[in-house]
Amino acid sequence: MTQAAVQSAAATLDPRKFQDPATTLDGSPRASVALRRLQTLWFNTGTLCNLTCRNCYIESSPTNDALVYLTLADVEPYLAEIARDGLLTDEIGLTGGEPFMAPEIIPILEAILSRGFRAMVLTNAMRPMMKLQAPLLDLRQRHGDRLVLRVSVDHYTPALHELERGPRTWQPTLLGLRWLAANGFAVHLAGRTCWGESEAQARAGYARLIREEGWPVDAADPMQLVLFPEMDASADVPEITTACWGILDVDPGAMMCASSRMVVKRKGAAKPAVVACTLLPYDPEFELGETLAEASGSVPLNHPHCAKFCVLGGGSCSKTT
Repeated sequence: MTQAAVQSAAATLDPRKFQDPATTLDGSPRASVALRRLQTLWFNTGTLCNLTCRNCYIESSPTNDALVYLTLADVEPYLAEIARDGLLTDEIGLTGGEPFMAPEIIPILEAILSRGFRAMVLTNAMRPMMKLQAPLLDLRQRHGDRLVLRVSVDHYTPALHELERGPRTWQPTLLGLRWLAANGFAVHLAGRTCWGESEAQARAGYARLIREEGWPVDAADPMQLVLFPEMDASADVPEITTACWGILDVDPGAMMCASSRMVVKRKGAAKPAVVACTLLPYDPEFELGETLAEASGSVPLNHPHCAKFCVLGGGSCSKTT
C-alpha cells in the first residue's frame, strides 16, 4: 500500500462512530446543544437547481427534487407561529437548491419582509435570479437592506470557481453580482476553504476581486464573506463529548442548532418538517417535528458534520449574537 493510500485509509471515518445519540464510541457522554433562541429560521425552498456543483452538500441539481418547492401556504404557518409564541426571531433564510427557481419565491419574500423580518437568500445570482429583476427591484425599494442576497463565489479566480460549479458559470455570476451592486442591494458572498490556502490569503484574494468590481462587501467581515469548510461525511473526525466544550474553549451557544432550525418539505410528504440545521436535511435522526415548538429541544451532535463544520470548523450559516 502506498503512503497516500495509507493516509487515505487512516482518514476514513470509523463506521462505529456517530451511532448512539447519547454516547460516543468510547462510552463518553455525547455533547448536545440546546436551542437558546430561534434567531434564524431557514426554509429550504427545494433541492432543484440550475447547476450541479462538484461538492454540493445537499446534492442539488436540475433533477434532484428530493425536497420539493415550498409554497407560500407552507411558509406562512411558521411565520405565524413565531409571532404567536413570541420567539424573537429576526432573520429568515432561504436556501436550496436555487431559491429563485421556486415558483412562489417572490410572494414568500414579500410575506417575510412585510412582517419585519430580515430575509437572506442564498443564490448563485445566475439566470433564475436575473429573470426576476423587476419584482426584486420592487422588494428592494420597499424593504431596503432587510433583503440580503448571499451569492456563492467558490473562489476569487474563474478557474477554481468553475472547477466547483462547472464551465461557463463565472461570467453569469459576475453579471448577477454587478446588477445587484448597481441597484443598491445588500450583498454578501459565500466561498470555500478547500483550496489549500490560509483564511488570510483567501480573504485577501476576495478583497482584490471586490475592489476591482466595486461590490459593497467587506472581505474582512466574516458575515459579509462567509468561508465554508468542505463537507465530507466519510472523512474521519472526532466525536464531540460534553468535555470537549471546555477542552476546545468552544461555546455551545455558538453552534448553529443553538439559534436556528430549517423547514423542509420532502417529496411525497403532506406537510413540511423542521430539521435541526441546514447541513442535515435528509437524515431522519435530525427531523424534529412539524412545528417550531416540536423542534425546540436539544440536538445531540451525532453526525460528522456537527464536529467538522460547527464545533471544529466554526461554521455558521447566519449571523450570531
